[in-house]
Amino acid sequence: MVAFIIKASHICIYIAFRSSGFNQLSHKEIICLGLESSCDDTAAAIVKRHADGSAEILANIIHTQTDVHAPFGGVVPELAARAHIEYMDRMVKQALTTAALGYDDLDLVAATSGPGLLGGLIVGLMSGKAISLAHDLPFVAVNHLEGHALTAGLSDGIKPPYLLLLISGGHTQILQVNAVGNYQLLGTTIDDAIGEAFDKVAKLLGLGYPGGPFVEAYATKGDATRFKLPRPMKGRDNCDFSFSGLKTAVLHAAKAIEPVNEQDKYDICAAFQAAAADVLADRVGRAMLKFRQNLAAADDQNFPLIIAGGVASNKAIAQKLDILAQNHNFKLIVPPAKLCTDNGAMIAWAGIEQYLLGNISDLTAPPRARWPLYE
Repeated sequence: MVAFIIKASHICIYIAFRSSGFNQLSHKEIICLGLESSCDDTAAAIVKRHADGSAEILANIIHTQTDVHAPFGGVVPELAARAHIEYMDRMVKQALTTAALGYDDLDLVAATSGPGLLGGLIVGLMSGKAISLAHDLPFVAVNHLEGHALTAGLSDGIKPPYLLLLISGGHTQILQVNAVGNYQLLGTTIDDAIGEAFDKVAKLLGLGYPGGPFVEAYATKGDATRFKLPRPMKGRDNCDFSFSGLKTAVLHAAKAIEPVNEQDKYDICAAFQAAAADVLADRVGRAMLKFRQNLAAADDQNFPLIIAGGVASNKAIAQKLDILAQNHNFKLIVPPAKLCTDNGAMIAWAGIEQYLLGNISDLTAPPRARWPLYE
């Protein structure tokens, strides 16, 4: 009976706090530690949300595992998890030192709970829970994709509604962001993610890992018209993507001219990048029309188009989408490159946004290999 009374009192306090306390928090300063370990970057960051709603990144520490995975041409999950175990505590300590703060200065802890590689997720998630428990801090389990989706709010103060193109090594999606926690999927890849396609083209040509920057650099020296590559899904009524056929076409083009020399590599990369950019522009253009229809918005009403994820740093793709945005009364917003790749700052910011809505996770929050943002 005593236990029941205690639980009941806690529930009453919690309900009262949700109904009034979180509204009051929106006018207070909040400092959050964010942890990210969903793939091959071990990251810890500290973000301050000021009372006026603006954001300040006090520390954003990232340890990349490129050297570990480069010999394999891709991420090896077990090696990634071991590296997270080795570096996570160091990243947290370095973040606190950089921000000149201690645990007592924190108001909140957030950690990526999914989607991603389970071994890596467990490391960051358990680290966040341990810090939460040891220092009596609220904990928020964050969807990694939501971190990307809300990055423009962290970097540029952008508020929903807006159209989001999420392009990375593991994801290619177009989402209508209506509000924090309210996402509508407009299109997704039916096979490979665009970042994966970049990596596989680079591996095929022996350029190095990760492939995206290598392909982009080679493309600047190539002739994009030399090889006629397909534009999968272009012109379709939906907003979905497909990159498997484009990747295969690159393979056939390379085999047809073996042995491949440096100029061949330049031209293949230029042709591939041009095809990928064309596909993205076509699919996003279709999504822009659907976005306006969903909001019953006039053609001359302006909205942000946000690009997030590692591939967002590709300048040729951003250039193509900027022209598209201008032609459709959208404004292209690309967060800084360090916030487009996996990082703890975006997780901290997403944690703060969820916290302001009254969404606190308990310490049983599980790691989730799959966790669609629109669920």
